[in-house]
Order: sequence, then structure tokens, then C-alpha cells
Amino acid sequence: MNTRVLTGITTSGTPHLGNYVGAIRPAVEASRRADVDAFYFLADYHALIKCEDADRIARSRLEIAATWLACGLDPASVTFYRQSDVPEIPELCWMLTCVTAKGLMNRAHAYKASVDQNTAKGVDDDDGVTMGLFSYPVLMAADILLFNAHKVPVGRDQLQHLEMARDIAQRFNSQFGRGRDYFVLPEAVISEDVAVLPGLDGRKMSKSYNNTVPLFEGGARGLKSAIARIVTDSRGPGEPKDPDNSHLYLIYRAFAKPEQAALFRSELIAGLGWGDAKRMLCELVEAELEPMRDHYEDLIAHPPRIEEILQAGAHKARSVATPFIHELRDAVGLRALVGGAAAVSGKGQAAKSVREARFVSFRDDAGQFRFRLLSPAGEEILCSVGFADPKEAGKIMGRLKSSQGDVDDLVQIQGETGFSVALDGVVIAVGAACDTAQARDRLVAALRAALT
Repeated sequence: MNTRVLTGITTSGTPHLGNYVGAIRPAVEASRRADVDAFYFLADYHALIKCEDADRIARSRLEIAATWLACGLDPASVTFYRQSDVPEIPELCWMLTCVTAKGLMNRAHAYKASVDQNTAKGVDDDDGVTMGLFSYPVLMAADILLFNAHKVPVGRDQLQHLEMARDIAQRFNSQFGRGRDYFVLPEAVISEDVAVLPGLDGRKMSKSYNNTVPLFEGGARGLKSAIARIVTDSRGPGEPKDPDNSHLYLIYRAFAKPEQAALFRSELIAGLGWGDAKRMLCELVEAELEPMRDHYEDLIAHPPRIEEILQAGAHKARSVATPFIHELRDAVGLRALVGGAAAVSGKGQAAKSVREARFVSFRDDAGQFRFRLLSPAGEEILCSVGFADPKEAGKIMGRLKSSQGDVDDLVQIQGETGFSVALDGVVIAVGAACDTAQARDRLVAALRAALT
């Protein structure tokens, strides 16, 4: 089973080196692995929390999308989308909000920092605090849980939010799961070398602090100008420097090979001047960025190309999100009345509905017609191969429904944890991915019960 990796960047400013090193570069590298199912998005709803400038948000969406693509992201091999193009995200956010304890949100670092600032000013604790800021971790949880991401690359400053997403997922599973875990518990992936890249003033490089080194904006001259403004200590040429307390060294290390970083470190200790050190950093970073800059500028000049890519990505994202949100609606009781618990007994008590396994037809991204078999609880049992003709897919479904006692003759065990279903010796469906043989056997039993 592939590992699903999900990450996003807030569209509240111009992309900078911190975005590139902390999210974009590792995400692009991960997307090229055969065992990774990558979901990357523009977090434009999150931008509304931090930025009140509509034009800045609009420009940032364009710049950040162009940056991902210029840095080598292949939209054909990943799911690349805007958060605001997937309406299932805010819908899930509300469901999760309804199971999230306020006390959990009270402990969020961003909210506590705002309260501390207000206390220091002598004003009301919640002065200037919006519900967007307060419940930000719930929206982040919805981003992650809607697609059941296994791994989420984050900086250490976001680790608490990831842990909150796990808490919220467990609460939902416990309250509505009825034996099923709707959400997997995501795991944080943190780069120990570059967890948080420092900005010009030593604080985290952030659009909010305006202390960033731009990635492409301003070209080579803009890069050089920003690096020249990185704050250093007062030690002059010939005086030993402390690399471990140097913002400049930390940025250098993020772009250098280990042997380059080691040499640079030794030169700082030996007394390398800050001016020469900044020149070396600029040359190192420019060598990596220059080949991508022309592609970026071409994309920026042609927004319709980017829009087409994002719309295609939204379609891919919703092909996953839409059926899942229907399952979640059912789980929380937002069910269709037809076939539900509408019948009333003579004693005035609602008769419990009997839920059955069901086939669900859909069309995949390649235009092929497929179907899934879902258990009464909405768990996927198997998914068919693709068919060019929807009538052929329907015919195969009909044969499966009428197979009844012949189910065991159709099932083929694959490896230690998988299984497939064959008709006339041809595989027509594959069982849902399982981690253990016991889980596989449970699905086979569910298949037998569904068809008999």
C-alpha cells in the first residue's frame, strides 16, 4: 500500500526560502517516489486567518502555484489543488468542530501567544482574536483527515497542530465509528536538519514577520539584496565566528552538501568575514534556484495554464473527498430519508433501518468505468478494474451479485495480505489494501456475507 503524504502552503505572501526548504523541495522529491501518493495544496482558506489584504492573497495563490510547478512538481503524478476548490474540506471542518473540545483549542500555541500579548498590553485576553485563529487547528485537521494522509511534513512549530489532528480523529472515530475507524492517525514528518529556517532577523522565516528571503521574486538581484540584510554579530574578519548561533550558517547548511557545510563551518570558526560568508551563501543558493527561475517567470506570465492545472487537481482531489464525505455524513446521521429509519411501529418507536452492503459505480480520472463494493458500515471491500464500456462494468456487477455460494471459487489470495476476485479466470476486482492477513480474511468474510 502506498504512503499518502499531504502538505500545503498558506497563500498569504510571496514564496520564500523557508517555504522551499521546509516544504516545497522535500515534497517534490517525495512525489517522485513510486511508493508515495502525494497530495499538495494551496492553503488559501488558512490565508484568510492571517491576511486581510484580498489582492495579496490573490497574488500569492498565483505565485505559490507557479513556484511548486517551477520547482519540478509534476501535476500528473500528484494531486495538486487549492483548498478552496474542495468544498468537502469546510464541511468536514464543521463536523470535526462539533467533536472538538474547546479546552483543546485553548492550548493551541498561536492562541496562547495572542492571549499572552494581550495580557502584556493590559487589554482583554481575546482582543483581536478571531474564531479563524482560535479554531485554526480544526481546519488543519480537516485538510489532513479528509484524505486520510499517513504522513504530514511539518515544521516543529506545527507539531502541536498535528497532534491535535490525531486527537480529533480519535474522538470522531470513538463517537461515530461503531467499530470502524474512519480516519487514520496521521504522523508528522520533521526534517531534523531544517525544521524551521531562520529569517533575516533570526526569528522563523515567515511572511507574517516580513523577514524572508524571496525565492524567485526580484531575481538574482533580489536574492543578493535579501541575503545582505541577514543579521550577524559584530565580529570582524579574522575573528572566530560561532556557526551554531549564526542564522547565516543555518541557511547555508540547508542548501549545502554535508562536506560543503563542514568546510563552511570550519572557515567561519577560522575567522571568515561576514561579507565573504554572505557572498558564498548567495552563490550557493543561486546555483540551485537559477535553472527554475525562467520556468517560474513563464508560468507567472500565463495564469490560465496554472488555472487549468489546479482545476484538474481539484477534480482528482474531489474524486477522493466526495464519496468519503458521504460516508461521514451517514456516520453522523445526515442520511437520506429514503431507506432510513422512517418507518414507525405501532408503539410510536422508530424501527431501526437495516443497512446492507452496496455497489457504488464511478468513473476514474482516466475515464474508465469502475465500481466499489462497500460494507454496511461503508468500508470498501473491493474495487473493480477499469472498463471502457459502462455496460460491461454493469454486467460484471450483475454476475457478482448473482454468484452467491460460488464466492469462495472467485477469490484469489494474493501474497500475505491481499486478494482479488476473478470471473472466468480473469481478475475483475482487487480487495482493499490490508496491513495483516487477519484484516484480509475479515474483508473476504465481508465479501461472502455481502454476496450471499
